[in-house]
Amino acid sequence: MEDCLFCKIVKGEIPSTKVYEDKEVLAFKDINPEAPVHLIIIPKKHITSLNELKPEDSEIISHIFMVIQKLVKDFKIDENGYRIVNNCGEHGGQSVPHMHFHLLGGRSLNWPPG
Repeated sequence: MEDCLFCKIVKGEIPSTKVYEDKEVLAFKDINPEAPVHLIIIPKKHITSLNELKPEDSEIISHIFMVIQKLVKDFKIDENGYRIVNNCGEHGGQSVPHMHFHLLGGRSLNWPPG
């Protein structure tokens, strides 16, 4: 998608602080962090939201969670805990129409989130 913020980050048109990248997934620091560790993990393939997933996308979802497992260890939040968030649609708080996961950790996280 040409005007997608995250697609532009994938293409290198918009700078980001990358913390992980492979041929399918990109992870970078959130520009407005809500916790000491706040990363955004995205598929490089444009998928608008979880509502748009197709059966052939199941491998990328699995891979994203394996990347998250690596990141929580790299950022040393695996033992104390962390939160993974996916916002879907307007009422779910999705602000960028490209499926993504927030990884938050490094402090105690309240519930409900709001």
